[in-house]
Amino acid sequence: MARVVVIGGGFGGLASAARLAKLGHEVTLLEANASLGGALGYVEKDGFRWDAGPTSTLLPAVIRDFFRKSGRAAEKEIDLVPVEPARQHRFDEDTVLDLPSGSRAAQLEAIDAALGAGEGGRWASYCDDFAEVWEALRKDYFERPYSREHASKETKALLDTKFTLHKLVEKEFKNKHLRTLALHQARFEGHEPRNVPAWVGMWSYIEQNFGSWTLPGGMGQLTGVLTERLRTRGVTVITEAEADDLVVDVVTNKVTAVRATIAEVETDLPADVVVVAIDPRRLPTLAKLVERTMPVIPPVVSHIGVVGDVPELPHEVVLHGDPTKEPTLILRTNGAAPDGAHAWTVLGRGQLAEDIVTSLQRRGIRVRDQVEVRVDRSPRDLVEDWNGSPQGVLWQGRGTVKNRIGTSTPVGGVYCAGAHAAPGGGLPSVGLSAALVAQLVGPA
Repeated sequence: MARVVVIGGGFGGLASAARLAKLGHEVTLLEANASLGGALGYVEKDGFRWDAGPTSTLLPAVIRDFFRKSGRAAEKEIDLVPVEPARQHRFDEDTVLDLPSGSRAAQLEAIDAALGAGEGGRWASYCDDFAEVWEALRKDYFERPYSREHASKETKALLDTKFTLHKLVEKEFKNKHLRTLALHQARFEGHEPRNVPAWVGMWSYIEQNFGSWTLPGGMGQLTGVLTERLRTRGVTVITEAEADDLVVDVVTNKVTAVRATIAEVETDLPADVVVVAIDPRRLPTLAKLVERTMPVIPPVVSHIGVVGDVPELPHEVVLHGDPTKEPTLILRTNGAAPDGAHAWTVLGRGQLAEDIVTSLQRRGIRVRDQVEVRVDRSPRDLVEDWNGSPQGVLWQGRGTVKNRIGTSTPVGGVYCAGAHAAPGGGLPSVGLSAALVAQLVGPA
């Protein structure tokens, strides 16, 4: 049985702690804030409740695998439901696409209807081309710790490629709206498509084949379920505990403890294994390993409580703008509100030269005068609240995979999970990172 200290109480840390406790290890989790969850939590005010983080959907396979490997099956504890449509894309006043979830045929039909005959087939062909990409990366990168020694030639070529998502999309599509659709996720996550490798486009294929899923009560409910899972597995949870650095034996280069400040007292917590589920820049021992990377700047966020009649809208609406001139707005309608009211979240990416709700009004969703409650959160607010960017490492070209910290590190006994580690940001990747850590540490 190893003494394991997990640093960070976001999704990556919670999932890692639960998996390692199930494997028989003695696990302590440290969280700098007063509560767990990080970006997987709630914002609440005056009876309204909104998901705190930028992600509102997930892949069911990742969640189901976690629940199966850490205790009871997911279906016994949470209610996973498909999101239909995956989202509504508004390109301009006359062009609106309700993009279906989890169906190639339905996407083809919807795109033909919205963007013109033949465009659905072009989109389907684009997604189909990622099938082999997904299979290669799934086997060598997402579902087992990456090793150049054991990876296939296909995987190594994908991870080393200079071919960018921007170049691929320009090559594949003449239709400007299809180009916008293909680049949307990368842009929303804060990346410049010219710096993103082409294989990242596979998330369009994954969404088309596996669908988008959510939790009707909000993604924040996962925090409560995961916290209870830690309790039943005997994990010691210490909140308001700031991890200051790692203590490493200079002879063996193995971790021996985590230096932390708990209740304003500096202490060394003995550890055989440490899982770092925060931005590694916050720990001097690891900061030098990621000095060539940059964190993603989160979006501007406004949580609004709207009263009265509102337009009937799907789970998520994307109002696209020219990336060089105006912002893209993402409206999510899935918050909890008192009777007769609605809890919406508006996220903004790009050149925000006006109030975000005013921008929403100008783009056709006119509820500005019905906003009764509002909580605005700047990118700086989000980073300070969560002690780092919830969306991980910025794509800066082909060197990003090499420069981003991996699941394992050069320090013996130290592993990394979460958005800042491989395989990257987003709930599916963060959940997979916890599974990779559990593979490397192994059973007690």
